Amino acid sequence: MATAAKDPHLGSGPDEDDVSLAESGSDSDSILSDDSVLPDYTPEITDGCAAATLYRACVRNDTVALRKVLDRGVTKEEVGELDINGWNGLMVACCKGFVEIVQGLHHCPFIDINHQDNEGNTALMIASQAGHINTVMYLLNYYPGIDTEIRDCRGFTALIKAAMTGRNDVVAALVMAGADIHAVDSTKGKCARDWALKTGRYETLHRLRRLNVRPKAEQFCESYVPEWPELKERVAKATGEKSATEKISQRLKNTFGFRFPRDPQDNGVLDHMVRITTSVHSPLISTGCRPLCPTSPPEVGKRRMAVPELVKKHTDKELEESSVCHSNGSVSRIIPTIHSAESISATCCAETERRGSILSLASTKVATAFIPRSMARRNSIFPSGCIPKIDISRPSEATPKKEKKKKRRDKGFLEPPKWRYKEIKDEKKKAEKEKAEKEKKEKEKKEKNKEKDSKKAKK
Repeated sequence: MATAAKDPHLGSGPDEDDVSLAESGSDSDSILSDDSVLPDYTPEITDGCAAATLYRACVRNDTVALRKVLDRGVTKEEVGELDINGWNGLMVACCKGFVEIVQGLHHCPFIDINHQDNEGNTALMIASQAGHINTVMYLLNYYPGIDTEIRDCRGFTALIKAAMTGRNDVVAALVMAGADIHAVDSTKGKCARDWALKTGRYETLHRLRRLNVRPKAEQFCESYVPEWPELKERVAKATGEKSATEKISQRLKNTFGFRFPRDPQDNGVLDHMVRITTSVHSPLISTGCRPLCPTSPPEVGKRRMAVPELVKKHTDKELEESSVCHSNGSVSRIIPTIHSAESISATCCAETERRGSILSLASTKVATAFIPRSMARRNSIFPSGCIPKIDISRPSEATPKKEKKKKRRDKGFLEPPKWRYKEIKDEKKKAEKEKAEKEKKEKEKKEKNKEKDSKKAKK
């Protein structure tokens, strides 16, 4: 019986002595599920009444009700309302991927981002296991004091859970946010790599290996130079004159060779294009987002501070001066004009119903203290500022239908053959149609004769 060769990077796979996690009844079975740690027991709400509590607004994904609850004020007991599993409203939103609810709870008082449920899971663990990358990124970037190294009752961290379920983007986000890649659980003493290998998540294992090969995102640093050192050498090699043997061998390779899709080479053309288009100096990226600390790019093993923590550590003036702006395609360092979220919404239009949602404005309250209006986030998911008013009216006349043009068949060209069974089928349809029309005419004729007879009888 043939056996698979051992890969030096991926390993030899799960041990034969170990029992498969999917078949065993261990306490890590729920980790391998794709939905969540605990079953969804939340009953469906059929009535149209607005949610009266913060927890019910989070469960319903009702941003309007959550806004009303936050406007009237909340108590510590209301924010700390838990269900039978020990989940609060933030955990439910993280489990189901309600990003707007997570945004709205950002400025909610008494919110505990590191609260643990009955099994020791936090909101970050639940979102990481469910694979909601937008929720995970928002938690890491805007919730101060979030702890990525908290463990549940089995000793699993958020990174280990994401590696178990094969959430590649979440694993990369946690690692670049400073999560410990070498942390092991307390039950079997395995790290994120070991659990990814044991559960067969080879793509996640490959992503972790790639992050270790290039641990620092240097293209996000201000000192990054978007130039390719090997460009001149490769251009000279391609444009240089080739000998007769080189020309013959190249022609043979092009004729008889097989081209298989391959991953981009390190420091190759595609790799360089991706790096320069995602760099700080790229207008494609910097016009849509803005790094707060361009001198300190993300790095594996280095904890990344959230936006509120950066605001407390640095003044608004320092953050403004360290920003990178673009004008006419050239990079320059200028101090932008400050516009707050309230001023944007107030000066935009007088109608409060057409303004951006309070949740989206609250989420950008910290960021807009040092981000100008031209750089403010505006998209269809989280609109800020004025929402355009759209009037929909139906036309009085029906839309005319386009007439189908009859195709002219030229006898000089070949036509596809018409199969015998298709001809018989078309003939049957034509005969049935003629028969139906004939019966209809006879029926109408009989009705007319009956009407005539009835009229004559009355006379």
